[in-house]
Amino acid sequence: MKTSALITMLLANGIVIAMAGYFFWRVLRSGPPDEVDEDKANFPRGG
Repeated sequence: MKTSALITMLLANGIVIAMAGYFFWRVLRSGPPDEVDEDKANFPRGG
């Protein structure tokens, strides 16, 4: 593999991993909602 192709592949993979990690971290750090509407929270599941 040529050097330029390897650098491009590593940069692309690094950007994708960084973006996924950033949004995963945001989800982990977000708190629960302030209030939960019981009608929306207890919707029937299944048939």
